[in-house]
Amino acid sequence: MTSPDTQTSSLYAKREPVFPKRVSGKFRSLRWWIMGVTLGIYYIAPWLRWDRGPNLPDQAILVDLANRRFFFFMIEIWPHEFYFVAGLLIMAGLGLFLFTSAAGRVWCGYACPQTVWTDLFILVERWVEGDRNARIRLLRQRWDLEKTRKYLTKWTLWLLIGLATGGAWVFYFTDAPTLLVDLLTGNAHPVAYITMATLTATTFAFGGFAREQICIYACPWPRIQAAMMDEETITVAYREWRGEPRGKLKKGEPLSPDQGDCIDCMACVNVCPMGIDIRDGQQLACITCALCIDACDEVMDKIGKPRGLIGYLALTDERAEREGRSPRSAWRHVFRLRTLIYTALWSGVGLALIVALFLRSPIDINVTPLRNPLYVTLSDGSIRNTYDVRLRNKQGEARDYQISVTSEADLALSLEGHPATVVTVPANETMTQRVYIIAGKGTPAAEAERTDLRLWVEDLAAGQRVHHDTIFNGRGN
Repeated sequence: MTSPDTQTSSLYAKREPVFPKRVSGKFRSLRWWIMGVTLGIYYIAPWLRWDRGPNLPDQAILVDLANRRFFFFMIEIWPHEFYFVAGLLIMAGLGLFLFTSAAGRVWCGYACPQTVWTDLFILVERWVEGDRNARIRLLRQRWDLEKTRKYLTKWTLWLLIGLATGGAWVFYFTDAPTLLVDLLTGNAHPVAYITMATLTATTFAFGGFAREQICIYACPWPRIQAAMMDEETITVAYREWRGEPRGKLKKGEPLSPDQGDCIDCMACVNVCPMGIDIRDGQQLACITCALCIDACDEVMDKIGKPRGLIGYLALTDERAEREGRSPRSAWRHVFRLRTLIYTALWSGVGLALIVALFLRSPIDINVTPLRNPLYVTLSDGSIRNTYDVRLRNKQGEARDYQISVTSEADLALSLEGHPATVVTVPANETMTQRVYIIAGKGTPAAEAERTDLRLWVEDLAAGQRVHHDTIFNGRGN
């Protein structure tokens, strides 16, 4: 029996808020540029226009769910061409493998949406509340008018960013200017409001409060990245053989000869958005943002020590530097067999998609023979098969298509509802046309079990032809 005085400890530690300190340097500047470019593309892209003609939308990037099409500038993807989307997803996965194998979690540290929006939220937080020490003091401060005002201001700005994020997302699925007017006048579809509200809430929660918790617990990539990295992967690391043993540096006093270059200033920890200490070695939480490099280099400049106590290096470089040898060139780490294989696979998929894009036909045909019954015997003794032919016109104008048949046997063709063999398909639409193939009485095709045939569709305006092979069922069945 447990004594009342026995204290039980929780299995889970309470989250300690992370308040990264502002830092300047080349990696911080690079992150600013990437954040600006990626956010700019995300928010501006739905408003770009692209003239496709009178019968097509003029939004440059549009996922048209109503008409089941995807537009990307001059490229138009139909539902049956989903293999293009699958190819792009494969390229994205291979690209992630490539970058991780070459430079660790560089995607997480610079371009991941969670990283980018969190960085933006921290920027707002710093602008409203001040730098790291001021934010810590405000957190510990009792609720008063100042704390309430600053928190409400910060949360309001976060909500506005979340609203802009959700708004930009729904603009990709319909005409952006029209949807904006509908949203402001209350005439938009409820799905648009629900989507915006959901994305606003998740952006507000993930970027404002969850932050590093998403990267550590929700994202699967930290647990996968180990399989993508090897001893040649360059990543952010602390040169322990140079920095240890640590020791504090008093103002005006030189470093002790027995002391390493690290003065235990905690600058690398204070700037880390994940709240970790890179000096403890590689950790699952590290996103390779390299802000600790900027912070450490700044301190090394102040105490007159060479930069690079924290820097990009591979495990093979670590062994070489410990032994006093020069590390290998970064390019030799990047261009090695493993990354070259990933690059070749990535390029191969990309090249295949480009070839498929240029070779695809503007006409699509799909033929479905009617199986019940397999054939019909007409009054004159001839045999008739019925087919449903789906014609897809990918052009921005109506087109006349002529349907014909070729076979070693003597077969005749007619269209239901059309006296001739020409049918008009409206622009950017799919039409199903019933087609009859007839074999005369006593002919080989009528008496045989099966006869191969080929149905042709020709665009009379462009002179382009496509075909579909199928069979004719005769009495032999």
